[in-house]
Amino acid sequence: MTPPPLRRFLAAGTGVAMAAVMTACATQPSPEVAVRTFLLDWQAGEYEAAARQTTGDVEEVADSLERAHRQLDLAALRFGLGRIRQNGKGATAEFEVQADLGIGDPVWKYTGEMSLGRGAGGWKIAWSPSVIHPELGEGERLAVSYDVPDRGEIFDRNHEPLVSEDELIAFGVVPAELDGMKEGVGALAKVLGEDPDPMLDRVRSAPPEEFQPLALLRKKDVKESVVRKAKKISGVETTELTMPLTPTMASGVIGEVAGTAEHNVSSRVVSTYQAGDTVGLNGLQNVFQQRLAGSATTEVVTVNQKGEQTGVLKSWPGTQSGSLTTTLDSTAQGVAATSLAQLPGAGYLVALDARTGEVLAAAGNPDDLGNDGAFTKEYEPGEAFTIVSAAAALESGAAKPSATVPCEPETKVGDRTFATPNNGGLWEPNFTRDFAFACTTAFAGLGEGVGGAALESAAADFGIDGDWRLSVPTYNGEFTAPESAGDTAAAMVGQDQVTVSPLSMALVAGAVADGSWRAPRLVRDTDQGEPGASHDLPKETVKQLREMMRAAVVEGGASRANLGTVPVHGQAASVKQDVGGKETAVQWFVGYQGNVAFAVVAEVDPAMEWDQYAISAGSGFLQNLPYGYVEDPGATADGDAGGAASGGAGTPGVPGV
Repeated sequence: MTPPPLRRFLAAGTGVAMAAVMTACATQPSPEVAVRTFLLDWQAGEYEAAARQTTGDVEEVADSLERAHRQLDLAALRFGLGRIRQNGKGATAEFEVQADLGIGDPVWKYTGEMSLGRGAGGWKIAWSPSVIHPELGEGERLAVSYDVPDRGEIFDRNHEPLVSEDELIAFGVVPAELDGMKEGVGALAKVLGEDPDPMLDRVRSAPPEEFQPLALLRKKDVKESVVRKAKKISGVETTELTMPLTPTMASGVIGEVAGTAEHNVSSRVVSTYQAGDTVGLNGLQNVFQQRLAGSATTEVVTVNQKGEQTGVLKSWPGTQSGSLTTTLDSTAQGVAATSLAQLPGAGYLVALDARTGEVLAAAGNPDDLGNDGAFTKEYEPGEAFTIVSAAAALESGAAKPSATVPCEPETKVGDRTFATPNNGGLWEPNFTRDFAFACTTAFAGLGEGVGGAALESAAADFGIDGDWRLSVPTYNGEFTAPESAGDTAAAMVGQDQVTVSPLSMALVAGAVADGSWRAPRLVRDTDQGEPGASHDLPKETVKQLREMMRAAVVEGGASRANLGTVPVHGQAASVKQDVGGKETAVQWFVGYQGNVAFAVVAEVDPAMEWDQYAISAGSGFLQNLPYGYVEDPGATADGDAGGAASGGAGTPGVPGV
């Protein structure tokens, strides 16, 4: 009797129950029972039991079924019973196959077919390789082939590559030439210091005569002894190739690409990974891994005894890798890195186009792959925060630019005492001069008149502690609402109640330069994770802040940065704080020239804090930008470097004060 055409997948529990029934039967009374028993045993890995349901030699059939499982390196195998057509002493049975090719690979689904005959021993399956797959012939085996696209490139805004081509050595194997697969791959893994399991996964299902790259090493880092040891292993080969892996600049932003043995990738990558793949571990390389790496075209193929491919049973097209264009400008980034190289310790410089929020440079010293501090490092801003607190004082009516605001060497607010950095004061001080010289006591004294609520509102207007984000990690700052007069005074001068990053302070400067606070952008050709929010600031407040920031450069604490015909506006500060468990003088220079807004941070030994490292680095950055750059940042420049200082006042769009 032909069963109804309902495809019932054989669950593991069904297999146990049915196996008990079938074991009791020496012969199979119907083709359905014979097919069920065969599929259940095959699915459970009971290959000899399955082979006994066929007309073939038990050992040969069992070996064929087991080898097919190994050849595909299956994670799971499930069958579903299809139609059975009986014709006298013969029958034909269809069955559905779901072959899970493993993590990261597809599930191969196809319809199989087998013929049966009835003899004295009951119904048996007529064995041939076509039982495994209808197109598998005598002397053929199955294999899985991968065609991996080259990794995509990362470009700056002018399509200059930000990742260099590395010369690599690929270590791999030709499976058919291994004395023993597990032993040979294990020996190679030991030489390279890698986990052998991902390598074995790749090799088991590979075409036996094709070279399978399993690990990549940068050629310059490979010792001859490693190559010699590897080549002594039967079946191991090496080949040389080039691949874009190493950032040419902005290493902490671009990120690290793994795929080389020195990364020990298998122990560091959580997502799907096959030996020989390239994987972005951090930065843009990680965030845009799928886009940059694409995905392999996977094929299940048949291979003859010579190792030659004879057919394609199933193909899953991969996705082509793509490039990524950032807002970074190689020119600005290079100048920023050079400017920071003169610092005695760690430091950061972020520059952006104030008109758009696009990041032009994000440099760190040292320029290490894991150093993304330009976006993520947390600092107290000290008096650099007076750009924000001055806006709060102006908008609340607590002070006006020309109003007299005492700047004493020391003042007490609530239960806290504040002093100017040099323990000196100002004669005939007004609010603009207090700002220009970053007078701690003047701003602390204004705290009670400004109020915590107004200060918190101003911080929010400048994006501090906001919900903006880039596609890579950022620290957006944190502002804790003050609960006492002393806390409000501390917040006014950027202590205790507020922390920021270099990026968040560059955005503060950009808001003054443009008149609107704009969320930052790092990637030009996608909106992934980078909403371009913006809001206008009060026009009169912006005008007054520009005048005060200009005064700081003309006559105040940032006077060393008074260069060029395009006016520089800024604020400088130095604040002692704990950095990595060590007391450090953190110097700031925050400002803008033309349409380039910036923030510079320098970590300095407190004994050296009187040297103005942050201002020097910022001045060097502005001086060495190409001619006219500050008016149209990021555009391709034909002029020589060093022309920013002669950029020309009065250019449209450039503030003239």
